[in-house]
Amino acid sequence: MLFRVFAKDQLINLYDILAVNHIVGPVSKGVDRHGAPLYDFDFIYDFAELQLDYTATIHSLKRFVLPPRETLCTFDLQKDSWQKHVDFNAYKPTVYFGLHACDINALNKLDKVLIGNVYPDPYYAAKRKNMFIIGVGCTPQPFCFCKSMGTDSVLHGFDLFLTDLGDSYFAEIHSARAFAFMSSLECREPRHSEHLRFVEVNQERMNRFTCHVDTTDLTKILDLEFQAEVWQEWGRKCLSCGTCANVCPTCYCYGIEENVDLGLQHATKTKHLYSCNLIDFAEVAGGHNFRPESHDRLKYRYYHKHRGFVEAFEESLCVGCGRCGQSCLANITVPEVIASVRGEGANHA
Repeated sequence: MLFRVFAKDQLINLYDILAVNHIVGPVSKGVDRHGAPLYDFDFIYDFAELQLDYTATIHSLKRFVLPPRETLCTFDLQKDSWQKHVDFNAYKPTVYFGLHACDINALNKLDKVLIGNVYPDPYYAAKRKNMFIIGVGCTPQPFCFCKSMGTDSVLHGFDLFLTDLGDSYFAEIHSARAFAFMSSLECREPRHSEHLRFVEVNQERMNRFTCHVDTTDLTKILDLEFQAEVWQEWGRKCLSCGTCANVCPTCYCYGIEENVDLGLQHATKTKHLYSCNLIDFAEVAGGHNFRPESHDRLKYRYYHKHRGFVEAFEESLCVGCGRCGQSCLANITVPEVIASVRGEGANHA
């Protein structure tokens, strides 16, 4: 990895160089009921819209790589022949400008399932390969527990990562494309004092984390507490609305719909994201539901994140962004659920 330092006024030049592509980044979306600013990822058409000092976005980047609904293919029948048309829905490179480490790590986790698994997803892979990612350092929020999940820093999955040193940016260059773009800016190798400042800034960020989850032997504890009464308690609270999966950067469960027109001349196959918390998620032909109770569905979501994925890939599927707890209409949060399963109170320092 190469390192460079450049003045903050050079950032607009980098944006202009990249603006020939689609650019997605954090933008302001108004304020909440308490007057706090709301941010979300969206297409950017002017550098002034880019809010790199954002706290956290409402939604993750997932909707750009795993759209809520996506047409996988269409079929057309003409006389004695039929044609199948497949569109990967990836037409132009897209620059993702300003991702925090947890969201980059979320993409890395999705890669393991949707690209590196036995049956890769070509629709996801096409979008992923057309991504240019610029990461930025974050300011930990009271609900962030990515430090506990080991996702507060990132070593791969990005092209360029920027750390704010005050009057300049410390750039970590991780790809040949990023190096080529940086060559067009007025940048230089960091001085020793800037190396020290980079370490200091990251230590200050680490010290700001106040929300923690104890992951020690968590997979074993989940096995031991599979029948624990606390799952019933959380199930009574859960509304089974699926909001948590909607905002989660790593939930990838989906369903498939096949629609044939009345003339039998055209058909469409559509994929739509789903949630294991929805009441009909485990319902099969004949009407039998393997998980009819809300506590079962909630429990299995946690077991997939913190047990099943760990068994398959030796890491949790959760990145600790805290979006699920912030969006949950029943105020269910991961730190509180995990702490209750461990027989503890929620650990908020």
